[in-house]
Amino acid sequence: MFLDASDLRRAEWERWQFNAIRFLVLALALSLIAWLVVRMSVTRPMARMAGWTRALRRGQTTAPLEMSDLGLFGPMAREVTVLAKSLHRAQAAAEEEATLRLSGETQWTEERLKQFAKLRLGEAPLVVVSNREPVRHVRRNGKIVAETPASGLVTAMDPVMRACGGVWVAQGSGDADRESADDRGRLRVPLDDPRYTLRRVYLTPEEEAGYYGGFSNEGLWPLCHIVHTRPQFRPDDWNHYRAVNEKFAAAVLEEIADTESPMVLIQDYHFALLPALVKRARPDSRTAIFWHIPWPNFESFSICPWQDDLLLGMLGADLIGFHTQYYCNNFLETVERAIEGRTDWERFSMTRGRHTTYVKPFPISVAPDFVDEPPATSREALLESLGIPSAEFLGVGVERLDYTKGLPERFRALGRFFERYPEYRERVVFVQLAAPSRSALPRYQEIEAEVDDVVSSVNAAYQTKRWRPIVYLKRHHDHRDIYPYYRHADFCMVTSLHDGMNLVAKEFISVRGDDDGALILSQFTGASSELRDALLVNPYDVDAMADAIRDAVEMPAEERRSRMGRMRQSVREQNIYRWAGLLLAELRHIPEEAADKGPSASLAPSAERST
Repeated sequence: MFLDASDLRRAEWERWQFNAIRFLVLALALSLIAWLVVRMSVTRPMARMAGWTRALRRGQTTAPLEMSDLGLFGPMAREVTVLAKSLHRAQAAAEEEATLRLSGETQWTEERLKQFAKLRLGEAPLVVVSNREPVRHVRRNGKIVAETPASGLVTAMDPVMRACGGVWVAQGSGDADRESADDRGRLRVPLDDPRYTLRRVYLTPEEEAGYYGGFSNEGLWPLCHIVHTRPQFRPDDWNHYRAVNEKFAAAVLEEIADTESPMVLIQDYHFALLPALVKRARPDSRTAIFWHIPWPNFESFSICPWQDDLLLGMLGADLIGFHTQYYCNNFLETVERAIEGRTDWERFSMTRGRHTTYVKPFPISVAPDFVDEPPATSREALLESLGIPSAEFLGVGVERLDYTKGLPERFRALGRFFERYPEYRERVVFVQLAAPSRSALPRYQEIEAEVDDVVSSVNAAYQTKRWRPIVYLKRHHDHRDIYPYYRHADFCMVTSLHDGMNLVAKEFISVRGDDDGALILSQFTGASSELRDALLVNPYDVDAMADAIRDAVEMPAEERRSRMGRMRQSVREQNIYRWAGLLLAELRHIPEEAADKGPSASLAPSAERST
């Protein structure tokens, strides 16, 4: 039997041809799809990234780069963003330095402070200690987000740490702080461009209530501010204050353990005992404490039952800084009358045993640039978002809800303004940005309720169907939120009843590149001694403040720009980089023997007093 298999072979060959064509078509389709996918998800984003980086390299201002696939390109985009920003910052610094050299000016800049710190500190890190941390992590809507606390201290010190690097030791106050740091409470910040290390110290609820809410803010805060609120001094609060100072001392000593002759800058009234604790353990450290609030006269400060302990703790420092010479005088007089030692009024120093502490004024300030890449919000868009599109004049105030800030007096003055000058009704709107603060303390609950009542009464008395005189925004606002208000306000009110410096006034001035806007400033702020072109007022005089508001809106444009121009020049020259440079230079110039031998006294209060 014979079988003709040609049909089978032909069928097999046709099947191979069919499959080959099908696979070829499939391969072409897959290649086309892959090409499209690569082009859309790789080539095009890479081209956008290259174009964005090229624009930044050329100095062009562009919006932040946004990538659709953060899982694939997010890390690369972040690194490229940081690199590009660093390049842009370096170019801007070089251009600024060149401009200053050509004009013969010696203005302090971030780059100058950076080089100065390298020269003075070498490889040793700068260690800053404060209660307030520069960034905290909080849970919001099921997510962990980072936010900048409302704090003048943070506004001032963050640019310094960005320039100098080092370690910032602070209380971890966010409810998600532990999850965002390592086991030692350390993380690199700023989060998008790390330039220094944040070391968080965690307190128990009892420690925070006693040290922070109790002794610091119900005791020392009202004691140092003349606002007629009775200080509260409780032994349990004092015990927590000492314990927390010792806890922070342990953290600082751990950070400087491997550093020769470290430099430690302690911030504010929360850590009066810390200088002596650090110097006792590390006599070779150069230690300074800067007191950000006023220092009262001797009679007022003697109210504190533990004044000797506080003074001895501060005198452990090599250098004590205040905002004004007046506060330095008050401190030296207090020390002279309370502590045994030798006071030198010519050198402004106090010597106990072999240790000398120098007391000098360092008026604090702000960075020339309030925010990086400020939002491009127009005045019209800002007014529209507030529901006041027809406002002719816009006033602004930016404060924490604190009884020292004079908010009730300010709002009563606004009510008096609309009463005496009714022609400005429906023409002037005042926006108050108020961040709740220390809300667990009874006195702060009282001031918050009082402010609410005054705002409601003024609005009820003068508002119309289409207008209300005061827009009260009570929540946390970061710098990018605040910037448009500073930029477009016709006047800013800073009417503290008593303040060490108050940086809101200088923030407002630093933003006004148009040399426009008026500043109404309390004569009881440290800033009033520098900003003499502001409209200075007594915040207790409601009629005078009402007149100042009228003067602000009626001031001729030429005079307004002339005043603002002089204040801007002052703030540019006396900026935070200069403050830090002068303070570091002063601390570095302290004679070596004074820094090496340390204080001879303990923290125990002295039984004798010098005459």
